[in-house]
Amino acid sequence: MTGRRMTKLVISSNTAWSLFNFRAGLIRALVSEGYEVVAVAPYDEYAPRLATLGCRYIPLPMDNKGTHPGRDFLLLCRYWMLLAKERPAAYLGYTVKPNVYGSLAARTLGIPVINNIAGLGVVFIKDSFLTRIVKALYRLALSRSFRIFFQNEDDRKLFIQSGLVQKEKTDRLPGSGVDLSLYMPKVQAPSSNVVDGEKKGTFRFLLAARMLWDKGIGVYVEAARLVKQPYPHVEFCLLGFMDVKNPAAISREQMSEWNDEGVIRYLGVTDDMKAALAESDCVVLPSFYREGVPRTLLEAAAMACPIITTDAVGCRDAVDDGVNGFLVHPRDPNDLAEKMVRMIELSSEARALMGKAGRKKMECEFDEKIVIRRYLEVIRELQ
Repeated sequence: MTGRRMTKLVISSNTAWSLFNFRAGLIRALVSEGYEVVAVAPYDEYAPRLATLGCRYIPLPMDNKGTHPGRDFLLLCRYWMLLAKERPAAYLGYTVKPNVYGSLAARTLGIPVINNIAGLGVVFIKDSFLTRIVKALYRLALSRSFRIFFQNEDDRKLFIQSGLVQKEKTDRLPGSGVDLSLYMPKVQAPSSNVVDGEKKGTFRFLLAARMLWDKGIGVYVEAARLVKQPYPHVEFCLLGFMDVKNPAAISREQMSEWNDEGVIRYLGVTDDMKAALAESDCVVLPSFYREGVPRTLLEAAAMACPIITTDAVGCRDAVDDGVNGFLVHPRDPNDLAEKMVRMIELSSEARALMGKAGRKKMECEFDEKIVIRRYLEVIRELQ
């Protein structure tokens, strides 16, 4: 863009945390291409870090989980005032409310919209009054979008078949992608097999996600109890945020009970996911949430760590069953325990081959550069 007036882009999500953790590569790439990037999200502890990406940050209060029409109308007005003042060349929306209300505001101002549908959560699993309202809002908000990116083909087909979007306006991205230069294969430790229940090094499973029942946390704990009977030395770790404003949140009391029982270890939160993954032998995500493509699974595979996850929307995209990990039935602790035992009993060489297959899959299908290139192509189409 050398020699041309800098083009302004507004990128918005429901948390500054998600922009910093999931969109940092895109923001840096846009800035390096000469775009002025304005990041919009509610203020949290990650908001100050957005400046390190080269963008400008504007706080925008948002009731992320609420359904109060008055507060949502206020959010629509806030988006309208912000976009009317900034007048960007394009609006990039992520997560439900920025996709709905940010898009509606941009539409009234004639600002082109690029949406990213990164998983549909539990709302689309049910057929409820709320589901019908959300679908109606999506249909209205996305009707004039320039491009709508989906992170998996299941969600894309659902939106097209439900008449929520026009097929020709849609495209698919490989999740949010993964930075393969940052998440490199870990150095393989000596064999950590557990043979006949005897400890031969500690085998560690890790579940890294928001601490929500919908993420399969309870299923993981039940499976851990089953596996610990024959393999008491195996560790089952949990890593991720608690106390989120979500009716499906795991309480601190419940987490303390599990810790005291000795069935799991809660590791809290971390900004160094690489270190947590490097210390793990297998990453598990038994989610029955409608995921996009879980970033944790992509990062684990990029580091050549085997994966166990559910044969569910979004999750299954990261695993070739039996090649770089195992798929399990959603909400089935017995199946999960069986696959965990299979992983434990594999030789270190077999797990290493699984890890290499996962890394190869990330290189071929989920490189963050693919995501960035598609965004740049679409934005240039607008100019």
